[in-house]
Amino acid sequence: MELIVEHVSHAFGSLRVLDDVSFAVASGEVLAIVGPSGCGKSTLLSIVGGLIEPASGKVALFGDLPPQSLNPITFVFQDFALLPWRSAADNVALPLEHRKFAASERRALIADALQRTGLSEFSEAFPKQLSGGMRQRVGIARALAVRPALLLMDEPLSALDSQTRELLIEDLMRLLDGTELAVVYVTHNLDEALRLADRIQDTVGVPIPRRARNEPSFEPEFRAVHARLWSLVREGALAAEREVVNA
Repeated sequence: MELIVEHVSHAFGSLRVLDDVSFAVASGEVLAIVGPSGCGKSTLLSIVGGLIEPASGKVALFGDLPPQSLNPITFVFQDFALLPWRSAADNVALPLEHRKFAASERRALIADALQRTGLSEFSEAFPKQLSGGMRQRVGIARALAVRPALLLMDEPLSALDSQTRELLIEDLMRLLDGTELAVVYVTHNLDEALRLADRIQDTVGVPIPRRARNEPSFEPEFRAVHARLWSLVREGALAAEREVVNA
């Protein structure tokens, strides 16, 4: 399966937030979209996910869905979006409830998603009993339970402290490695994008194997890609800073 975004533009009134954006993401590939707050990243993700109709351009999925896929597209949000009166397992179960599954099949899907995200022993815990990192793992497990072809991740780690973010990055590196998921990952954090993505902004490739990106031997190559990426996004970051100052 392949996601194709062609010449997408969008505006809110007189404010133009996207201008002729095009890219493609294949199965098993992670594309990161990096930029400062307010630059249109979340709007683009909403258009890709069908939540907003673009002013112009088109978005399409081509090819076969993964076997047993229940939702072609699913989101992971920044704010976890969990129901506080439901346990972790029951939050993961939410998108499965309108499906005609036998109870045993539903339980198996939930258990698999919880196991893949390290939550098996916390299945009966409620969100208020879990740390921020654990709550986001529940959100990721809920997304994985429907076996999507395309996973859209909107600043999924930005609400977490630095140590928890590092743990979640390691978890995501493991979860995404070797899967058939196509992923669009929105973030303002350059290091996060470089650790997780195969490509960034559709122009910067990350040639280091994902599992090796923490290894000291790859540090010079990692820093070189980081410098190239920063040179591309620096102008937009400066513009965003001036907008805040002049507001």
